[in-house]
Amino acid sequence: MPYVNAHALVEADWLEAHIDNPKITILDASWHMPNLNRDAKAEYKEKHIPGAIFFDIDVVSDGKSDLPHMLPSSDDFASALGKMGISNEDLIVVYDSYGLFSAARVWWMFRCFGHDNVAILNGGSLKWESENRPMDNKVPTRQTTNYTANFKSGLIKSLSDVQVNLESMQAQVIDARARNRFNAEVPEPRPGLRGGHIPGSLNLPFADILTEAKTIKDEASIRSLFEAERLDFNKPVITSCGTGVTACVLSFALYLIGKEDAAVYDGSWTEWGGHRETPIEP
Repeated sequence: MPYVNAHALVEADWLEAHIDNPKITILDASWHMPNLNRDAKAEYKEKHIPGAIFFDIDVVSDGKSDLPHMLPSSDDFASALGKMGISNEDLIVVYDSYGLFSAARVWWMFRCFGHDNVAILNGGSLKWESENRPMDNKVPTRQTTNYTANFKSGLIKSLSDVQVNLESMQAQVIDARARNRFNAEVPEPRPGLRGGHIPGSLNLPFADILTEAKTIKDEASIRSLFEAERLDFNKPVITSCGTGVTACVLSFALYLIGKEDAAVYDGSWTEWGGHRETPIEP
């Protein structure tokens, strides 16, 4: 059974066949956890899919926030994309080096600012390279554009939104972290954070959405994974994780199977677990 929103996922064969299309912008959105001591931009400069632009979620972010890579303002997003030479008319194809990890964050960012013509490369550069497809080390130069952002507030949730939801329970919160983090069985990778999860939240580790080859699973498998966690597709959904990155993998998976309104708790556990007054469950 094909995905309801199959347009949001492109395969390597298709991208290689259309790689020279000037209306397609390819973004390398690779990002690594800080404790890995890897430099995604340096790795991009060494090799990337031909024509790809590097998109840094730590740079295109709210620089005034103490939290990592929080969503920027509409003006800041538009300014950053204009400098990259990205147009509102472009089809954006995003990938990362893990198969599906930080690419989903960038996919979600574009949707937050009204750019729905955005897709993720299935399997990312991991699959692309494994199939011996071309890689490049040339950094493309593009003319600046006048990009316009149209913010969609319904796709993002704040700390106060989630706190209010604890009283109403109108929306289901589903956490993308590994189960041992969700259950406070191991310390959080970021120092100073309490262990556990938002009371009443569900847990579907984002890695479960992926195959062994790090491509996304088929629609029936994705649906069954959410159903196993007792997610009600008829209720609003808020996705969460550690810093708002892999929460977007769950939102993307839900979008593929037809639930287009899953919002992301941007601060996620870094914000919730870092507050002393927010309630937690172990």
